[in-house]
Amino acid sequence: MSAWTLEAIPWTKFDPSAVNAELVKVIKTAALVERNGADYGRYLANIFSDDPQFCAVADAWAVEEEQHGLALGRWAELADPAFNFDAAFQRFTEMYRIPVDSTQSVRGSRTGELCARCIVESGTSSFYSAIRDAVHEPALKEICKNIAADEFRHYRLFYDEMACHQSREHLSTWSRLKVVLTRFNETSDDELASAYYAGNNIQIQYDCRNVNADYSARAMAFYQRKHVRRAGHMMAQAAGLPPNSWATRVLSQVLWWVIAFKGRKFRALLTNV
Repeated sequence: MSAWTLEAIPWTKFDPSAVNAELVKVIKTAALVERNGADYGRYLANIFSDDPQFCAVADAWAVEEEQHGLALGRWAELADPAFNFDAAFQRFTEMYRIPVDSTQSVRGSRTGELCARCIVESGTSSFYSAIRDAVHEPALKEICKNIAADEFRHYRLFYDEMACHQSREHLSTWSRLKVVLTRFNETSDDELASAYYAGNNIQIQYDCRNVNADYSARAMAFYQRKHVRRAGHMMAQAAGLPPNSWATRVLSQVLWWVIAFKGRKFRALLTNV
């Protein structure tokens, strides 16, 4: 379980002068996605229904994910007193729901499912590390430090479980790499776009592609090369690639090109906020 609680965050040190509107938009989005952890917990419980030990781990993971959302949501309400986290979350879940009743992984195997979870955790660990290093607002900095540590631990949890299933299913490196690339590409799907749209109460007609581009331009502006390199190595490890191989280096470099390009517009505004 996570070693921190909401009460441990230095809320009284919140500094509104260290906040800008573009940062708040990103945090609102992240808060909604993280709070939705309960749905992912139910989905994993269905996929691994015959493994009560892992289901208990997944339940604990979902609770921690929800805590991430609650911390970020509380911060967003401080940063924008007009923001209602509960109302925004309701808008989000009316727009987007995962298939919680599925009994088979959408990745085709349990190894593939756990590989996909590793990709998500590598992405979130690097994302919150990037925000932690970019911002000066004390409460948010502490929240992101805690979440980044949790997400790295979650990566290890899913990676170790994946290794157990891989020993039985023998998913090829290419099949796992395909999961990695597919899951990374899914950052352009409806989940993040819906959260950005609902969290920021955007009134124009919803268009996934345009909304996602707006979100990505802001979220990817926080990253430094070191954050992307770490994420790339974690993703490569999940795919079964050697850590110092040319394939791992290429994967990390391509990730950096994509992220740097998408975040170029807001990079100066959102680094060292």
